[in-house]
Amino acid sequence: MIAGASEGLGAAYARALGRRGMDLVLVARRSEPLEALAARLRDELAIEVRTISLDLAEPDAIEQLFRSTATLEVGVAIYNAAFAPVGELVTMATEQLVRVVDVNVRAPLLFARAFAPPMVARRRGAIVLVSSVAGLQGSPRIACYAASKAFEIVLAEGLWGELRRRGVDVLGVTAGAIRTPGYRGASRREAPGTLDPAIVAERSLDAIGGGPISVPGWINRLASWILGRLLPRRLAIAVMAASTSELR
Repeated sequence: MIAGASEGLGAAYARALGRRGMDLVLVARRSEPLEALAARLRDELAIEVRTISLDLAEPDAIEQLFRSTATLEVGVAIYNAAFAPVGELVTMATEQLVRVVDVNVRAPLLFARAFAPPMVARRRGAIVLVSSVAGLQGSPRIACYAASKAFEIVLAEGLWGELRRRGVDVLGVTAGAIRTPGYRGASRREAPGTLDPAIVAERSLDAIGGGPISVPGWINRLASWILGRLLPRRLAIAVMAASTSELR
């Protein structure tokens, strides 16, 4: 199952898992690109693909999703959906801030809570939460988004500690810039270490079982080490401010 699957990294996860022979449940808000992707995957990979059009910001979205898939054995559950408005917090609409919390915090938390227990009962399965290097420190102009991604990192680490001895792998993917339609629309130029979605999907899937956090790409791993461990927090925030100043 991939939540946030209609394009970009979510679509890359779908293709990567399909190539591994897995049937898919694709979840996203927009039905047209979701159905188009599902049709291509069925034709190319001869797998079963179900689609669920759902706004993950809605209060009962995860409950609906769980009910819709109650008869399925979900072996890998990936939460890739995100909402990332750009701008200073003091000028941002309250509705946008609330949507960040709904999509990036509440929904992945309930997603993990819903799909982990059946995996624990079977003593097998994997949960992947897609976070960001923005969550390693305060990030001006995407402050709320970055804070929500910090939540996902810590949540993945905690769940990994709780579930790894019960047969369930948990992985937090601390991704850098990815060549997705959303990133191209928001950034005036590519950040160092920008990766194709297919590379991020393959490397993070290969990392399942290897520890709580994966950072795809050596430039991103170096940047996360420098920002998270080497630099003083004030300087790390300044570095991120220089990067996010390019966003629109």
